[in-house]
Amino acid sequence: MSGLLALLDDVAGIAKIAATSIDDAAGQAVQAGGKAAGALIDDSAVTPKYVHGFAPARELPIVGKIALGSIKNKLVFLLPAALLLSSFAPWLITPLLMLGGSYLCFEGAEKVYHIFKPHVPDAEGHIAAQTADHLEEARVKAAVKTDFILSAEIMTIGLAALPPAQNIWMEALALAIIGIGVTVVVYGSVALIVKADDAGLWLCKNGKLAPTRALGHGVVKLMPWLMTVLMTVGTAAMIWVGGNIVLHGLAELGFHAPYDWIHHQAEAAAHALATAQGFVTWAVTAFFDGIFGLAYGLVLIPVVMRIIQPLYRLLTGKKKTAH
Repeated sequence: MSGLLALLDDVAGIAKIAATSIDDAAGQAVQAGGKAAGALIDDSAVTPKYVHGFAPARELPIVGKIALGSIKNKLVFLLPAALLLSSFAPWLITPLLMLGGSYLCFEGAEKVYHIFKPHVPDAEGHIAAQTADHLEEARVKAAVKTDFILSAEIMTIGLAALPPAQNIWMEALALAIIGIGVTVVVYGSVALIVKADDAGLWLCKNGKLAPTRALGHGVVKLMPWLMTVLMTVGTAAMIWVGGNIVLHGLAELGFHAPYDWIHHQAEAAAHALATAQGFVTWAVTAFFDGIFGLAYGLVLIPVVMRIIQPLYRLLTGKKKTAH
């Protein structure tokens, strides 16, 4: 009996340690996940386009399929890769972060560039011959493929933000919480966005009170504006976060001048004001990070279009898509 009580006491002690570890991992995950805001916002802004053109009844199932693919990306492929990276090649984390930051700068700058020089969308005449099921499958695959790139950036940012030299299981738990939490936030938001206009339309048709019908009408009119704002915020966040990642990486690799100059400007602006110094420091830093990210992304556009993409098509045997 005393042996059983001792065993139960040990189990209780282990449970307390596990609970503390989970709580610590959750706290670390929240802090690390917050630093991936740029990629997260852009993910929320990009995904709704993949359900465009489908019947309302298929919108949530498609979002669900993409969300499951996103969790698979993060937990099956990216989580083990991140743990291997942390254990055997931690020196690669900064270059990989800079590569991901470069991707964010390129994507954001390309969106800004196409505002002034719109591109002709890819020809989709072949889609008409596809069945709805085949089109849905193709859209889901495309969305999951895009999600993989953004998820890789989110997981790498999360890995870099975690405290160093901690237990690998704690690191794995924190990264898993980041992956699942980000997926729930992103695709939960996407589900609300894609169904909001349907909810507004339902209120317009079925509302018994005039204010209810007016609310539904307002939601329907608001959604296109909301999507525009979300896309704009997502693009700005990509450029700002991408620029910050690249500048911080350059500083860690020994090239401190741009990062230190921006830090000095932010401190000078904050000291010039008596109030809201923390916000001013953040705003000035974000502004100059964004300027750098946009300029860097614009430089990357011809590099990607004329060198990287042709090289990729040459290596993979893929032909350029007709316009």
